[in-house]
This record gives sequence, structure tokens and C-alpha cells, in this order.
Amino acid sequence: MATAKTPQPAPSLPDEYLTPDDIALKFKVPKETVYYWHKKHTGPPGFRVGKHIRYDPTAVQAWVTQQSNLDSAA
Repeated sequence: MATAKTPQPAPSLPDEYLTPDDIALKFKVPKETVYYWHKKHTGPPGFRVGKHIRYDPTAVQAWVTQQSNLDSAA
């Protein structure tokens, strides 16, 4: 007998996602660098919304923390 799963509340979404321009400004790098990072999967994790790339601010902060930890371990 199958049991019905109780629906789980959706995780809360940020009020606003960051754009490649926002990332470029925050890290003081050219926007082309942000696109290169996205293409090579080396920068903050981004995702596509149609043809646009967006970044979750929480994921960007986690990426910065991870990079800081890698630098201090080296």
C-alpha cells in the first residue's frame, strides 16, 4: 500500500538574484571574466533563466567562504 507523502514547504527564495554585472562589480573584474568563470565552472555557481545567467546570493557567499578556506589551507 502506497502512502501519500506530505508536501514539504518550498525553500525560501532570495528577494533578488544577482546578475553577471553584479558579480563583476562585487569582485571588481570584467564581465567577460564572470562569463568565463561560468563557462569553466570555476566561479560562483550560477544558473540560467532562459538565456540569462543568475546567481543566488547565498550560493555566492558560500563560494567565497570556500575559496577563502582553500587559500588558507594552501
